[in-house]
Formats: sequence, structure tokens, C-alpha cells
Amino acid sequence: MAKLVINAERKLSHINKELQGHFSEHLGRCIYEGLYVGENSEIPNVNGMRTDVVEALKQIRIPVLRWPGGCFADEYHWKDGIGPKEGRKKIVNTHWGGVVEDNSFGTHEFFELCRQLGCETYINGNMGSGTVQEMSEWVEYMTFEGVSPMADLRTKNGHKEAWTVDYFGVGNENWGCGGNMNPDFYGNMYRRYQTYVRNYAGNKLIKKIACGANVDDYEWTEEVMKTTFRRNEPGQHGFMDGLSLHYYTHPGGWLNKGSATEFDEKKWYQTMKKTWYMDELITRHGAIMDKYDPKKEVGMIVDEWGTWFEVEPGTNPGFLYQQNTMRDALVAGINLNIFNKHSDRVKMANIAQMINVLQAVILTEGSKMIKTPTYHVFDMYKYHQDADLLDSTLETETVGLEEENMVPNLSESVSVDTDGVMHITMTNLDLEHAYPIETTILGKKVESIEAQIVTQEMHAKNTFDDPENVVVQSFEGVEKVHAGIKFTIPACSVLHIALK
Repeated sequence: MAKLVINAERKLSHINKELQGHFSEHLGRCIYEGLYVGENSEIPNVNGMRTDVVEALKQIRIPVLRWPGGCFADEYHWKDGIGPKEGRKKIVNTHWGGVVEDNSFGTHEFFELCRQLGCETYINGNMGSGTVQEMSEWVEYMTFEGVSPMADLRTKNGHKEAWTVDYFGVGNENWGCGGNMNPDFYGNMYRRYQTYVRNYAGNKLIKKIACGANVDDYEWTEEVMKTTFRRNEPGQHGFMDGLSLHYYTHPGGWLNKGSATEFDEKKWYQTMKKTWYMDELITRHGAIMDKYDPKKEVGMIVDEWGTWFEVEPGTNPGFLYQQNTMRDALVAGINLNIFNKHSDRVKMANIAQMINVLQAVILTEGSKMIKTPTYHVFDMYKYHQDADLLDSTLETETVGLEEENMVPNLSESVSVDTDGVMHITMTNLDLEHAYPIETTILGKKVESIEAQIVTQEMHAKNTFDDPENVVVQSFEGVEKVHAGIKFTIPACSVLHIALK
């Protein structure tokens, strides 16, 4: 019997809704065919945005969307994507598949998509191949109310009112595809470029995100923080509101990612070991940030995370299209629990990517659409959005088949929402064993219980022929006891329990 202890009277930190954010890049079929089909498509759409996809994303309460990349961002010149579509510049997407990008989805279309989704906007600016002037004018084009050259151009292109930019990323992966910069050089470039990301909207400030580290590059975090925090006032906290972190789970390493659907139990536990590494990365990067930002005014922004496997056979290698199984569902559940537990420092996370790319929540094929196992995990975890993290401890044991890939069998996080409802999310990544859980709740008496679960055999997936194979199901196995609740979490499952 594993013990879970929850102190309902001890709130630790606020869980930003943005921890369940998403990422959309001009990559493969994420934008085109996935989100955007054009106004003249036979697929039902509103202003070019797929109706079925938009409705599915609204169901999981998508809080924020990052665009246009990714590596694509540092080759994206925003003026190519405005004005009449027949006159927009066509380019070759050299990063992703070598296909023609016709720029029919640009700034206006992105804000229309976010309007339909009801989500916040996260724009990633071009530092790698773009100028300070270009970035500055884009911000002016998007956010300036009144008379100015860029506001006039926006009006000419059909949108008089300014938009709201909630987050602005100054460059992307500038240690690599964004310019191969050294961290101190990037830090100084960041200081320069962010100066001209002006807050034209008055009280609605744009939150500025600096490019952070790739995986365990702790030198990058140290040098960027040191450079940006040098010679400024404490209240300026390095001229930034967030510092990004990118980490993908690929069990065999970058050169041997393996199949998304064909794997054995050893590969399963290897994947889970790589997933749990996220906890160490956040802890160690966070400790460096604490040296410069002890009040945690700069959020850690994990704006690229998820599984990265080999592409599905017969698809364009540059499109990064992969299927999604129960393995992905467990990866999502573990990561989201980790983010919740670190919500004092982690303020946003964006799964890569939203549709048809990497660990997508939705796959499309023509007019068909399916929700992946990962989608259903997000659907259960959405109740954590804008809730408060509660103090909780869970007894675990290590499981696995190889000494180097032993992992905790369970993960959890607990929150209380504004209505006083407690939400427990738990994963069991053990492939064979269910675990009875005895839960003690301090400071609250349980009156009612509702529970949901996503569970199946480890290879289980949804296909266009069988779209409902893995879904959220009602879970009746939770019962009240004197001190709290007890239940048994099945093998290979992700569980959500709501307590009033």
C-alpha cells in the first residue's frame, strides 16, 4: 500500500494555466492542413481555420499558442506574410522538408486563430537573420493603437484595431539554428533587441522571453543570466520575464530515436527514464537562476518539450510526423506533474507540437481528425489550470528492467481550484503492476468524488480507422475512508481524481 499525504491547508505556488501551452511551427502539416485549410476549402472552416480542430482545442482549454517557430522563426520575415495573399512572397522552407512556403498563414491569420481559440499569443521574433528594426516594426504593427507607419499598414491590410501580444520571444535556439551564438554574445544581443520590443499598449505589458538552454547546457543559463543582469536595476530582472528551456524525450539519443509505435518494454522504461530527466533539468537550471533572481521574477519557460521519434514510414523526413501511443500519454502525464511541482519557477510550457508534428495532440488526414492519447491527458489535466499547488508527498518505488533505466513507478501533483475542488493527477508507468494507494488528506473532509482515467496496453493508439481506441473513461475505483480516500491505480495509466 503506497501512501499519498496531501495537506489541503498548505498552498505552495500558483499553477499558471500557461503550463499547458502549445507550440505551432511552419513545419510539415502543423499549420497547413492541420490548423489552416484556407477559406475556400471543402473542409468546414471559419476564416480558413479548421472548425473540428478549433473545437477540439477549445475543449482542452488551450491557454497560449507559440508561433511561428522554432527554427523557422529565425528565418521568418514577417512582412512576407501580410497583405493580399496572391502577392505574398513564396520561399523555400529550408529547415523543414524543403517545401514551398507561400506565407498564406501570417500575422493576421495567427491572431484570428488565437481569437477563435480564446488563447493568449506568444510570438517568436527573428534575431538570427533579422534586424532590430524588423523586430521593432513587427511589434509596432501588431500592438500600436493610433497613427504610425506600421499601424497604418495594418489598417491598410484590413485590421484597424491593435492586437494583444502576451509573450514575445527574442530569438529561438540561438545556441544552434538561431545563429550558433555563444551565451555571452547572445546575452548582449538580447539586451539590444529587447530594448525595441516596446510596450505600446500601456498597461498591457508584453512579457519578454529570452532564449535559454538546450537540455543540460548549464553554462548557457549561467552566462546569459550573468550578462543580462549586469549593469541594470534589480527591478529590471535582466530585462526579461522568462528564460526558455528545450528538452525532448528520445529514448535512444539524437541519432537513434526509435519508432513511435514499435518498441519493447526495455525501450518503454528507457523512455520513462529520459522523461524523468526533466525534473533534474528544471532543478539545476532553476538553481542557477536563483543566484540572479532569488525572488523568482523570471519564469522558466519550457517552450519545447515532448517525445521525438523517427517519422512514420513513407512520410517526408522533414515533416516530423509520428504516431502517438500510451507511451506518449505517460510522458505527457509525468511532464505535466513535474511542471506543476515546479510551478514556483516554471511559468509556461509548450508541448511540441500541436498538430501532425512530434508529440501532437491531434492528427489529421484530409477531412479526418483524431485526438491522440496525449490529447486525452491534457483533457484530464486542464483542471489544474490557474489552480494552487498543494503540498503532497507520495511513496514510490523504482521499477524497470535495466539498472541504468530504473525509474519511480508513480508521479503525482495535487491542486485546489478557485471553487475549492481538489484535483489529483497520478501516473503509473509500471507496465505490469497496479498499486493500491492510501491517501490521507489533512485539513479537508471528502464529500464527493469524480475520477477519470486513460489506460490501455502500452502500444495502444488511435487511428483514422479506430479513432476511439484510447479515450478518457470514468473511473469508479475511488472510495472514501476515514482519513481521505483509497484507490488502486492500474498499470500503464494516467488518472485524475476530483474531490469536493
